[in-house]
Amino acid sequence: MNLFKKLFRKKNKVKETTPEIDGWNQIVYDRQEVQINDTRQREEYVKGCLEQIAEASKELENLQFEYNMVTAYLKDMEEIEALPEEEKEELEACAKRIEALEEQQSGYQKRKHRMSEEKYRQMERLEAEISGGLEKLTQAEEYQDLVKRDLRKLDGERQAYSFRKNELNHVIRDTRSMTVVCTVAVVVCILALLVLQYGFEMNTKPAYLAAAGVGAAAITAIFIKHNDAVKELARVENGITRIIRLQNTVKIRYVNNTQLLEYLYLKYNVSSASELGKTWQLYLEEKEERRNFQMAERQLDQCQQDLLRVLRRYQINDPAIWLHQTAAILDKKEMVEIRHNLIIRRQSLRRRMDYNKEVIAGKAQAEIKDLVENYPKYGKEILDIVGEYEKDFS
Repeated sequence: MNLFKKLFRKKNKVKETTPEIDGWNQIVYDRQEVQINDTRQREEYVKGCLEQIAEASKELENLQFEYNMVTAYLKDMEEIEALPEEEKEELEACAKRIEALEEQQSGYQKRKHRMSEEKYRQMERLEAEISGGLEKLTQAEEYQDLVKRDLRKLDGERQAYSFRKNELNHVIRDTRSMTVVCTVAVVVCILALLVLQYGFEMNTKPAYLAAAGVGAAAITAIFIKHNDAVKELARVENGITRIIRLQNTVKIRYVNNTQLLEYLYLKYNVSSASELGKTWQLYLEEKEERRNFQMAERQLDQCQQDLLRVLRRYQINDPAIWLHQTAAILDKKEMVEIRHNLIIRRQSLRRRMDYNKEVIAGKAQAEIKDLVENYPKYGKEILDIVGEYEKDFS
């Protein structure tokens, strides 16, 4: 899906629902500090919006793959449940034989297990993904801490800039007031000297020169201070604009990474990467013991092959996964529970896909479109930037 090609197409109105995450998930487009008439600031602002669209597009590609895989699992369940009665009985017969053979492993049942059967089955279903998932979860947690530090730093810098902006505004107001005061003081001095010169016939020429010199020096000093404050204020405002742009980029990463963590915690049923690592280690030890025991159970292997052969007759995307889910074939409640978990995972993926498409990319698209509409004289230039960026992105 090319989000750039849909930049100015009319789209359906979608209700945006995003979770509250410490206020850092709010994407802000504040043009009050941006001088749109300035070519460089205008180009940087538009490119900032386009970078957010590109990041959302990249995230969507990753989410779509996972979404398709979960959907395929759900489709397999529908295929099994939709089997005719005769085929379903054959499938259930294979599943029952596997269940019976597993129950016969009394020696295994008597020993103390390292982990619960439910946890083992969960890890077994996710075995192919655990190594990469553990690394991904660890990196996501480390990246979360890094992004939080960046956001705190940017918040602090923005507050410092805002404080300095207020100080400079006070300086500018004060210098204007001081200019008026100095001017009035000089005028009063000159009037007093005129009274002394003509009323009392005093020689006030040196006093004229002194008043003029002091007034000129004072006004010059005030002007220099005022001019320096104006220049620094412009730099501070540019800094605030830059920080807002950086905050928006980091906020997007924070929201996506937070939602990624929530999804991985849900997927692996853990609360941290450390917990997943410990569970994974226990699973490996448990698996080794089970493998040694199952080496003597040739009959069980044969029954599993029979089950696979039956499943391959139908449109099952991944028959092998059902070797570890025979209980779901025999028990509707188990099937419902697995389906429920898959649906929750797919809903989580859909929410993340909608967020990237409608909130992140959508708001950025709307912001660029609003710029074109409100500043038509820059419309062609903005569209050229979009076209160039789209070309580089593709």
